[in-house]
Amino acid sequence: MSLTPPVSPRLAALGVTLLLSLAAVPASAATAPAATAEEQRLDRAAPQEILRRSGFDSVAPEFARALDRARSYGEAKRIVERQGDALWRRAVDRAQGRGPAAGKSGDLSRDDDRPLYWARLGMTRELRQWEPTRFGVSETRRARLIRELEDSSRGHDSIRYPHKDRAGHHLKRILVTGFDPFTLDRDTRISNPSGATALALDGTVIETADGPARVETAVFPVRWDDFAQGTVERTLRAHLPRVDLFTTVSQGRAGRFDIERTNGAWRGGFPDNENLSRTETVPVTDPASQPQWTSTTLPYKEIVSAETGRFPVYDNTSVTEIPAGQSAPVVRPDGPTAGSTAREGGGGNYLSNEIAYRATLLRDRLGLHDRLPGGHVHTPILRFGADNTDPAGEITDPEFVRNRLDIIAQVRKILSAAMNARP
Repeated sequence: MSLTPPVSPRLAALGVTLLLSLAAVPASAATAPAATAEEQRLDRAAPQEILRRSGFDSVAPEFARALDRARSYGEAKRIVERQGDALWRRAVDRAQGRGPAAGKSGDLSRDDDRPLYWARLGMTRELRQWEPTRFGVSETRRARLIRELEDSSRGHDSIRYPHKDRAGHHLKRILVTGFDPFTLDRDTRISNPSGATALALDGTVIETADGPARVETAVFPVRWDDFAQGTVERTLRAHLPRVDLFTTVSQGRAGRFDIERTNGAWRGGFPDNENLSRTETVPVTDPASQPQWTSTTLPYKEIVSAETGRFPVYDNTSVTEIPAGQSAPVVRPDGPTAGSTAREGGGGNYLSNEIAYRATLLRDRLGLHDRLPGGHVHTPILRFGADNTDPAGEITDPEFVRNRLDIIAQVRKILSAAMNARP
C-alpha cells in the first residue's frame, strides 16, 4: 500500500504553476549573499553623514544603476573595474585638492579617508546583493567581481611608476601602504591616518638628496581572511624588485611614531572589521621555510634623528616571545632571542604587524634584503578634540583635522629622511 496520499487535479496544477514560477527566478536571486558585518554598519548615522558631507553618497546608487544595465557577465566585470578605479581616483583627487570645489564636494576636510571607505562598502553591498535579470551569476563569479572591486578601489591595480618626471628627471620609486578605519563598533566615526596618508601621497613627488622620488600607494582591508588569501603578496610582489624604498603604515600608539624594528609570525586574535578573530601562526605559502621574525631594513637611526614634525619618532625594538625550550611568553625590550617563537612583533600581533611581516618576508624571499630599504611605520592614534569623545558626537572637529594633517605631513618627511639616508 502506498503511503503517499492521492493528489487532486487542482493541487497538481498549482504545483506545476509553482515550479514554473521558481524556474523563472534568476539563479543569482537564490544565491545572493547577505550584507557582511562591515557593510551592515553603513546604515548607521555617522557613515551616512560622512557620505553626505563628502559628496560620496551618490557613488553606490550610481554603481547599482550601472550594474542593472549590464547585459553579460563580461560587461558587468568591465563596469566593476572602471567604477572601482574611478572611486580610488576620485578619493585621491579629493585628498589632493583636485576635482569639484569644496562647496560642491561637501564640507568635510579634503584629507578625510572615510568617504572612500564607506563608499566602497556601499558598492560591495550593492554587488553582493545584485540580482541580474539577463544572466545568472554563480557564487564564484560574484566573489571574483567583489575582489576586482576591492582591488581597483584600493589602488592595488593602479601602481605605476613613470621613468622620468615632466622636466625629464629620472624618478626614484617609493611604495607606501595604508589601512581602512577599524574598531568601528567602538566608534563608527573613526578615521585611519595611514589611509589618509595613502590618499594624500599617491602619485606625488618627494624631493630627496638623490633627486625626485615618485610615491605610489595602496590601502588594505582590516580583515584577517583577506591577508590569509594573499592580498598583500599579490599586490606587492611585482613592485618590490622595482622600487627604491617601501614602507607599510598603520595607526599605532598615542602621541608618537614608531619605526618597528622586528615583526613576528603570530596572529593575536583581536577581532577584525568583520568581527572575526584569528589566533595562529601567520599563514603563508611554504610554511616550512617560514621564519618566526623578520626585520626592518629602513634606515631607522637616521629617521629617528631627523626633524620630521611635532610627534616624536622612536626606534621600537621591543617584542614578545616564547624563548627556546620554554612555554611562557616574555617581553624582550631589545628584540628576540635565538630560537624563540613569536607572540608579538614591535607593532603587536594584529594586522599592522602582519602586513609588516608579510611585506618584509616577501622582500627577503625575493632576495632583496640587502639592497631594498623597507619596513613599517606606526603613526600616532588619530584623536578627536577633547570635548568630542562621545561616539555619538560630531564626525569631525578642528583638532581632529589638524592631527590628521600633521600626521600626513610627518609621514612625508619620514619618507624623505629615509630616502636621503639610502647608501
